[in-house]
Amino acid sequence: MRTIQLAAEQLAALELAAGEELNPLIPHTSEIIVGFVAFSLLYMVLRRAVVPKFEKAFADRTDAIQGGMERAEKAQREAEAALTQYKSQLSDARGEAQQIREEARVQGAAIIEEMRAKAQEEAARITSSAQAAIEAERQQAINSLRSEVGTLATELASKIVGEALDDQVRQSRIVDRFLADLEKQK
Repeated sequence: MRTIQLAAEQLAALELAAGEELNPLIPHTSEIIVGFVAFSLLYMVLRRAVVPKFEKAFADRTDAIQGGMERAEKAQREAEAALTQYKSQLSDARGEAQQIREEARVQGAAIIEEMRAKAQEEAARITSSAQAAIEAERQQAINSLRSEVGTLATELASKIVGEALDDQVRQSRIVDRFLADLEKQK
């Protein structure tokens, strides 16, 4: 570096000695040489130290952007797959709900029919039980009437005839005959 400065000084001295006039717009040769050397040194330092850092930052940034885009595309594909799966599950659930409603309707109709049949059976049982009870009461009433009518008829007949009809067998025959005659008159 020192030699360059010396060379530049000597060149400047020669120029002055030559008597050339100095033009303020044209730089001295020594300035051009010093500028060229300083530019070369700056270029080397930038090329070795700064440019690799810029390139590394650029590569990292490119990778981050590319990775972000890939992650976004992957997330979008996953979201689309999840949406498709959701729609599929939703349609399956709707179909299953429709099937459950249909089964419930069929079961409801079967239960109603079963309850109707049970109610008819119960009504028939109650009706037959009531008819049996009515028939039993009717028979009891007939038997009670026969005995009362028989007793009354025997008493009346004994008052009319004037003799006592205490014989039980005879009373039964007279009562039965009397009731048979009443039934014939109907």
